[in-house]
Amino acid sequence: MSEATVDITAVLDGQKITGFNVRLVILAFLVMMTDGYDLGAAAFAGPGLIKEWGLRGPELGILLSSSLAAGFFGPPILGYLADRFGRKRVIVAGAFAFGLFSLAAVATTSLNQLVFTRILAGIALAGTLPIMVSLINEFAPKQARATMVVLMFTGVTFGGGLPGLIAAKFMAVHGWRILFWVGGLAPLAIAAVILFALPESVKYLTLHPARRGELVALLKRIDGMLQIGPDTRFVISGEQNRPRFSVGALLKGPLAVLTPLYWVSNLVCLMVFYFINQWMPTVLSSSGVTVEQAAIATTLFQFGGTLAGLLSMRFLDKVGFLPVPILFACAIPIVIAIGIPGLPSAALIALVASAGFCLLGLQFGNIATEANIYPTYIRAWGIGSNFAVARIGGALGPLLGGMAFGAHLPAQQIFAIAAAPLVVGLIVALLIVPRYRAQLQRQQSGAADRSSVGARA
Repeated sequence: MSEATVDITAVLDGQKITGFNVRLVILAFLVMMTDGYDLGAAAFAGPGLIKEWGLRGPELGILLSSSLAAGFFGPPILGYLADRFGRKRVIVAGAFAFGLFSLAAVATTSLNQLVFTRILAGIALAGTLPIMVSLINEFAPKQARATMVVLMFTGVTFGGGLPGLIAAKFMAVHGWRILFWVGGLAPLAIAAVILFALPESVKYLTLHPARRGELVALLKRIDGMLQIGPDTRFVISGEQNRPRFSVGALLKGPLAVLTPLYWVSNLVCLMVFYFINQWMPTVLSSSGVTVEQAAIATTLFQFGGTLAGLLSMRFLDKVGFLPVPILFACAIPIVIAIGIPGLPSAALIALVASAGFCLLGLQFGNIATEANIYPTYIRAWGIGSNFAVARIGGALGPLLGGMAFGAHLPAQQIFAIAAAPLVVGLIVALLIVPRYRAQLQRQQSGAADRSSVGARA
């Protein structure tokens, strides 16, 4: 006998972690690797571009920041499209577009042409990432949502290590273009894989009755014991969804406060992260640290953040947003301490790794939890807005660092300046904690028939 009503939230929350979930995380991990690779590819191409085209420092700076700046436009644009037309379609289209524009960089013969292709690639890539976060969140059981999002995002760190390996192995023979050959062909291959292997979001399908057949087939994959008949209705409990997408819904009701608070938390986090990540080798070298030690410190800065994500993901699922203000509070004195003159090399490297642990851990916390505050019909749009604001912070961070370094300030003052925005972040994070908890409770207490859209054959 078929079920009269199937609660999609109950089905997802009641599932055990199976090969289906693992495959989803692996596919998302591959997409995230392209982002990490792209961040490093242009930087490693820099020496070759300087040699071949005679670029100067400011011109190279424009190239390095072009894709980051483009990231402001991609998330809200593609997030809007994903909430209108589906997660999978936009993810596949974004991956294909990123691969094609990365390949187009191989054929460029001037800085303007290369910057143009980087901007287009940046829009496609930056817009794809929050949609993937939305899709993974919408498939994950409640007790593992943050865990699955954090695991997929470790792909950024692993991808970030690949350009250096490719540059060391192949650039001497093939030049800087090899970085963009790989950076274009790999996303095209990944796009082809996810075109066939990636399912559409089950919650998105629930909101679109015309795609009932896809929904039924997907639910059978998730839970083969479900009895679904032609009159079965599907609902999403715990969410206040609407029949149609709404641009302004991000700033209505409790989200009118919660969304801007998340924006600030994301902006501050990436501002300080890129401030330190981009300028730390230069500042450390000017403080007497050897090039080798600075390289080790920078590497540990990245991998310390990955460790933070892996350690915090279960806490994020169990206690909510609380780990984020804790990491903000820890990051402030650690970042300031990096600039203390005369520190032993071992102590300095340990501080840098600890800073990466806190700052990237913060970003993992923001990303893993912000998806939970939005209902399905605006989730990709909401996450995309947070990614866009974070990219603004990512672009401002290196500029702020450049101003501080250009003023010939001592390292101690530079890192004190870097820590100042974290105070704002701590205050904002403390304000988010109770509001995040209240938003989840509010969603859970909503009646299914009031907060979901039914689908009948």
